[in-house]
Amino acid sequence: MSNLLQSKVAVISGANRGIGKTIVETFAENGANIIACFRFITPEAEKWMKNLEDKFNVSINSVVLDLADEQSIKQAIKDIMLISPKLDILVNNAGIASGSLFQMTTMQELRKVFEVNFFGQIMLSQGLAKLMIRNKSGSIVNLSSTSAYIADPGTLAYGSSKSAFARATKSIASELGSSNIRVNAIAPSVTKTDMFEQMSLSAREKLINSSALKRAAEPQDIANVALFLASELSSYVTGQVIHVDGGIS
Repeated sequence: MSNLLQSKVAVISGANRGIGKTIVETFAENGANIIACFRFITPEAEKWMKNLEDKFNVSINSVVLDLADEQSIKQAIKDIMLISPKLDILVNNAGIASGSLFQMTTMQELRKVFEVNFFGQIMLSQGLAKLMIRNKSGSIVNLSSTSAYIADPGTLAYGSSKSAFARATKSIASELGSSNIRVNAIAPSVTKTDMFEQMSLSAREKLINSSALKRAAEPQDIANVALFLASELSSYVTGQVIHVDGGIS
């Protein structure tokens, strides 16, 4: 335990599994007080959060957030502001996967993916950035993907939404820098999460074999970079998209 985030307040979306869950655990271990966002809060999630609170002596609050629902986003912003008037870190981790070829991708599917992976994230960030601007400090960490840069078949919707998010990161960073708010993105490659299991074996092996390290990422690999970007170790880093891909060439 290094306490890199001691007494910091962090909002983390998509906190129930995979990368988001590991980020919550890593931030708690480093002293952050966390507001974890879930589409549905289960008894198992409540037990998990309580265990983390007791283990690391931090506070973890939960908020319902559905990024596909504008009213849910507005309510989540209000709930977060009631929990804490101060916000140091926002991790936009939540997202949905999609895999279909260009000619088979319906406009309904494309809109659904962008609603969650881009529009909802931007709306949440707009609302919560007000707390950071008020305090003249903050770090926003967005989860993009190497799919934004690798044009594999079947990645139209997902890859395009993640590409838009990576590009937005740079624009937001340029605007919020004057308020001492840093904005960066992480672009993971294939990572051992639920999405990993949804991928075809050939697609997974192609990405793994094209990397220098010849393995898939663990969620902890991504959480470690999120910790770096959230902490003062990266105090002069903003507007960047960091590829965590094992050295894909």
